[in-house]
Amino acid sequence: MTLDALAIDRRETFLAQLTREAASIALAGFQRQAGAAVSLKGPQDYLTETDGQVEEFVRRRIADAFPEDGFLGEEGGGIPGQQAWVVDPIDGTANFARSIPHFCVAIAFVANGAVQLGSIVNPVLEETYAARLGRGATLNGRPIHVSGVDDIAASSVEMGWSGRRPLANYLSAIETLYVAGTNVRRGSCGALGLAYVADGRSDGYAELHMNSWDCLAGLLMVREAGGVTGPFLAVHGLTEGAPVLAAAPGVATVMSRATGIPLHEEIDLLPDAAYQQRKTA
Repeated sequence: MTLDALAIDRRETFLAQLTREAASIALAGFQRQAGAAVSLKGPQDYLTETDGQVEEFVRRRIADAFPEDGFLGEEGGGIPGQQAWVVDPIDGTANFARSIPHFCVAIAFVANGAVQLGSIVNPVLEETYAARLGRGATLNGRPIHVSGVDDIAASSVEMGWSGRRPLANYLSAIETLYVAGTNVRRGSCGALGLAYVADGRSDGYAELHMNSWDCLAGLLMVREAGGVTGPFLAVHGLTEGAPVLAAAPGVATVMSRATGIPLHEEIDLLPDAAYQQRKTA
């Protein structure tokens, strides 16, 4: 089913309210979490009680408001289909679990073969990023833009780590970036790392493997803020992880070469939609 602009409008208004409500639950959980025991889903893969609470709340709210939409969440999964909400209830859970206020709730809405809406909120700092396809990106309602840096020696980028890819590949990319002259950081929250590229706090973000719930909202924000990204959806769709690259135009080529992640300047389409677009072009 193809959604028109009015249908997207309704979901954009709903998403703004949903984000505020989910952020309140996440913040309350963060305040309770200090010193509490946490569980591990795998090596360095944390799970807190708040992850499940936020995701279940978001899932219920969406089901009530838009029962025709699919849902895909980090904790509970789902069958997204071609029109769906993709949710990370707490990204940066390792930070959350250790009382570090660098985590977020990330929600994206996918329809018509592309990411239409994205929202990322850091509840502690009360910073809410939002983007809509073709209409730009904002931070707390103010338009944002990627940095204008074009000298790699003046840049500062972030490189996320994933145990799903060989450590040697990660270390090689880090070394190449340092040799090129950039400063490389790691904040342990990929969604906020992408948001920081969108608002110019960081000049680039790369990770050799991310899931859709971690990155779709942020990739949309970067593109809407004037940046460039790699082809996530067009290659792997919603349910498979893939490499992620997002950068200001002035450093994108260097980051692409260092990480081996190609750039993709077109709208990131789901595979079926990309095929149809090529077929009818």
